[in-house]
Amino acid sequence: QVQVVESGGGLVQAGGSLRLSCAASGTIFSINTMGWYRQAPGKQQRELVASFNSDGSTNYADSSKGRFTISRDSAKNTVYLQMNSLKPEDTAVYYCHADVQTTIAPRFYQYWGQGTQVTVSS
Repeated sequence: QVQVVESGGGLVQAGGSLRLSCAASGTIFSINTMGWYRQAPGKQQRELVASFNSDGSTNYADSSKGRFTISRDSAKNTVYLQMNSLKPEDTAVYYCHADVQTTIAPRFYQYWGQGTQVTVSS
């Protein structure tokens, strides 16, 4: 099995910074994509924040560009999200997502973490 675990959320004032971490572990053969999504209060859909593609390139939501930076430690199957200049509208549960090929089956499966709350006060 594969586990995806986030950490680093919390309460911060507007303009502040937070760093989220996400580690994938278990029967991992390879990871295709890995990144961060968020679900704001009252919204049913999760939206992309930032992610790594399989070739190492990155994707950012327009709202993340210039403020958030995704990085990774491939050896540790870990991604990070540095969030600067936080705004109240960044308040959401942040979820880590990984597209993983396990050592058990030759196909990719989607895995999600439990989420970590980020609250930005005005």
